Amino acid sequence: MINPIVKTIELGDGRIITLETGKLAKQADGAVMLRMGNTMLLATVCAAKDAVPGTDFMPLQVEYKEKYSAFGRFPGGFTKREGKASDYEILTCRLVDRALRPLFPDNYHAEVYVNIVLFSADGVDMPDALAGLAASAALAVSDIPFGGPISEVRVARVNGNFVIDPTFQQLENADMDIMVAATYENIMMVEGEMSEVSENDLLEAMKVAHEAIKVHCKAQMELMEEVGKTVKREYCHEENDEELRKAVREACYDKAYAIAASGNCNKHERSDAFAAICDEFKAQFTDEELEEKAAMIDRYYHDVEKEAMRRCILDEGKRLDGRKTDEIRPIWCEVGPLPGPHGSAIFTRGETQSLSSVTLGTKSDEKIVDDVLDQHKERFLLHYNFPPFSTGEAKAQRGVGRREIGHGHLAWRALKGMIPADYPYCVRVMSDILESNGSSSMATVCAGTLALMDAGVKIKKPVSGIAMGLIKNPGEDKYAVLSDILGDEDHLGDMDFKVTGTKDGITATQMDIKCDGLSYEILEKALLQAKQGREYILGKITECIAEPRKDLKPHAPRIETLIIPKEFIGAVIGPGGKIIQGMQEETGAVISIEEIDGVGRIEVAGTNKECIDKAMTMIKGIVAIPELGEVYTGKIRSIMPYGAFVEFLPGKDGLLHISEIDWKRLETVEETGLNEGDEIQVKLMEIDPKTGKFKLSHKVLIPKPEGYVERPERPARQDRGERTDRGERKPRFERHEK
Repeated sequence: MINPIVKTIELGDGRIITLETGKLAKQADGAVMLRMGNTMLLATVCAAKDAVPGTDFMPLQVEYKEKYSAFGRFPGGFTKREGKASDYEILTCRLVDRALRPLFPDNYHAEVYVNIVLFSADGVDMPDALAGLAASAALAVSDIPFGGPISEVRVARVNGNFVIDPTFQQLENADMDIMVAATYENIMMVEGEMSEVSENDLLEAMKVAHEAIKVHCKAQMELMEEVGKTVKREYCHEENDEELRKAVREACYDKAYAIAASGNCNKHERSDAFAAICDEFKAQFTDEELEEKAAMIDRYYHDVEKEAMRRCILDEGKRLDGRKTDEIRPIWCEVGPLPGPHGSAIFTRGETQSLSSVTLGTKSDEKIVDDVLDQHKERFLLHYNFPPFSTGEAKAQRGVGRREIGHGHLAWRALKGMIPADYPYCVRVMSDILESNGSSSMATVCAGTLALMDAGVKIKKPVSGIAMGLIKNPGEDKYAVLSDILGDEDHLGDMDFKVTGTKDGITATQMDIKCDGLSYEILEKALLQAKQGREYILGKITECIAEPRKDLKPHAPRIETLIIPKEFIGAVIGPGGKIIQGMQEETGAVISIEEIDGVGRIEVAGTNKECIDKAMTMIKGIVAIPELGEVYTGKIRSIMPYGAFVEFLPGKDGLLHISEIDWKRLETVEETGLNEGDEIQVKLMEIDPKTGKFKLSHKVLIPKPEGYVERPERPARQDRGERTDRGERKPRFERHEK
């Protein structure tokens, strides 16, 4: 009989999270089944006993997978099984990875694999908010060295109140949606989107999240004690030579400090100068000695370079490129550099450059999202590309990586709220990073804003973004918050805090912390300094283009919308789509129709106004109700001996009797020269109340000939019969019966 160990966490709104270990996946180093309601996640962790020789980084791999069976669904596609990770799964992996990675010991280099699988879901609770807690709990019950536990929670503000781990339904009404990861003591990671909220609102949300996370961490500590994993495994993944470490510092520190203080703003020149110091030190060793010591020298010199850069900023206020801590690099912008796209822009800040383009499409261009718990269509897309040449690397580009997906998602969150809800176009922004030295995702936000305005997209407000950094040594009160950080300041610093927003508030944020202990005072200073930077960058954007162009580019598709009663949707589509397909073939326009809120919404798109107008006229004709006395321009569909059938409205034919074509008497329709396919003006004279058939006339629309004499109207045939014995006419059918 298996007796698993279980810990419970109460969320305060009646919901309970349980952590269970000792029952499933017992051969993994650590395994925990997390459950909230009917949502269940299994997290496992396995670590190699030894590091691969030469490894000087933390080889952590986090995988998050959702099974379609968890929600009682079949996977799409031909294979009907789960395939490669979706964007949503990759983004969830990144959320967990960024929270866990900084907490492994600096000298621990064994491969660690964290796998989180969604095995059950009810569509009520959001599993991505639970993945970090599950992963940390699995590490807690293992013997893998780890500086946690941590947890992650989602915080949403719904109707002015903060809600921890909201349901899908609650999130629909939120104006703030952020994920926060933290240890019991410190916040480690923040990411989310907001509807132009203030800096104080964001700080308050982070505080609320941290209080909830403390409860999660305490439960994991208790679980760790019950399992008996408070003492972690011993390891030795680095060989060190303290004499060599000291020699490297003595020989290289002053030289590295001089370069850090030189203010050289050229990235490659500065990197080459730093590298030359290390190469000069290595020159004293033979090739055989370097085989043994080169890796250690590189590691020790990295520490020297890091210390020199940090001390230069803290002691002298000098950054690597000579800027002040709150100074933004030079910015230049250009709109419309590319003639082909529907909108384009270049945004360059220092040595970071984004060339962004905008493509406008129709409903048929929407992205279909088919995740396990989320099925919808997306009308605003943003794709981010980071080719190796942007940093001067000589290597091939192999598809889209997790980094590109994560950076693009942040920029998408920053801009999506500025697209009006009723905007008829499907919009795709594509950002290609042509140069990179710090915060290319924020350059994407700025270039995307410019390109959208160049395309004539009626965005609500321009958006800008900035990346903030931090230098703070352990045990020291002195710190420096850096605006618009360089790549080296990100790599060698303690924080990467990206903030985007309009002039009225924050729209998205992403923060990663690499140090222990970050007070809310520092976070507040970083946010306020970021606001100043955002406003400065926003000014540069609006100097280039102040508002969206009044009209679309000449080659952009034009879209007009029409709302029709629900009952006419079928008439517009026609049997098997015959009517709508016919209209598209005849006009060249693209027509889409869907039911929204009990009405039909039609979009007509085309490359010119003529084809759109023609399609709109045809659609209006279908949904129009024929009115007696109205004059229509119809098309002759068929000619019969007794007249012609004329389509006077799409899908509505009426009889133009031979006697209603002209004032003169006609023996055949052919005498008039009318043929099938000809257009003719007709007037609706009568609608049969029983059959709904239409009687048309053309002659009433042309002048009567001079001297025309109206013939007396003959009685209806059925009224002409024989007289009865009482002197009355007897109907003919009675005569036949007799």
